[in-house]
Amino acid sequence: MWLKVVIVVLFVGLVISLFSGLFFLIQDQGKTMRTWQSLSVRLVLAVLLMGFIVYGFYSGKLESKAPWDQRYMKSNQELQEAP
Repeated sequence: MWLKVVIVVLFVGLVISLFSGLFFLIQDQGKTMRTWQSLSVRLVLAVLLMGFIVYGFYSGKLESKAPWDQRYMKSNQELQEAP
């Protein structure tokens, strides 16, 4: 459960950093370093987000329920075949 909360918080931080970078770009017109700092924060957040997602799938704490996922389809077929 904690992993999903961390992923959502990182994603929200990523979106906030994206819009703050846009705001700094429009307001400063590229004359200050705030846009670059926002970009570096966004890059760090994106790397952390991808790392937590990979960790979640690797450790089994996150799983895919997509219909094209073979593991899900096999377990679903086993449940349907059971009496």
